[in-house]
Amino acid sequence: MRNLKRYFTLTVSVLLLLGTSMPVLAQGAQAENLIGWWLFDSPKDEMGNWADITLHGSKLTGGQLVVESGKWAHALEYSGPEIEEKTLMSWVALDDLAATKGSTLTLDKVSIDQFNGIVYAERQANRWMSGSSWFRRTQDFADGVDEKKKGELVFLAFTYADEGGNTKVTGYRNGEKIGSYTQGPLKTWPTDDAEAIWGKRHTGAGINGPGDLNAHIEESRIYGVALTEAEVKDMEIGTLSVEVRDKLTTQWAKIKTQ
Repeated sequence: MRNLKRYFTLTVSVLLLLGTSMPVLAQGAQAENLIGWWLFDSPKDEMGNWADITLHGSKLTGGQLVVESGKWAHALEYSGPEIEEKTLMSWVALDDLAATKGSTLTLDKVSIDQFNGIVYAERQANRWMSGSSWFRRTQDFADGVDEKKKGELVFLAFTYADEGGNTKVTGYRNGEKIGSYTQGPLKTWPTDDAEAIWGKRHTGAGINGPGDLNAHIEESRIYGVALTEAEVKDMEIGTLSVEVRDKLTTQWAKIKTQ
């Protein structure tokens, strides 16, 4: 523990000395496969694969994206690699448990109705699920957890793996597995035909869509690989927060301690 504390102190000191010249880093499991990373201090994707976030009544404030009923956001013009296997990840605090069927992060296809998202309370009250077009890749997680507290920051990660051409979906809440199932063919999101959505469950070619979410979203990520259970656990508890860039109190990046 003493060595960890010394490492933490040294790391913070070095980063603060580097000050504004240091770029945001994306350390952690599978960092090389991180294809979308939003810290919400600005509308930019830190990986440079998506256009700036467009706000539809939602707002960026204090390093968070705030969505409300009828107020959402999305990022278009995806220029990264083709997406098949993936992990959707978000740190979110609900402001209202009654606003339902919206998403804290959705990967949607622009040209047709094809999406996967981290959706709140669409089929089961107060529980997160993996939303999909017409539930083609959706089942209720066997060990889903009821959300009971407003303002509690929750870490969610949903993985989508290739299992013989079908989609194996696994959900995690605060690093703990809440269920896994295989349903529906594994779909593809090509370059130039994908959007990331916050607040709404999905949209129609970038037009207002169904579902609402009242929440503060701290951070969101999309990986072009299905993270393992160990990698998800490491992402949640094996990281520390260090100040970077030119902000002293509101902008944080996750830096591994090992």
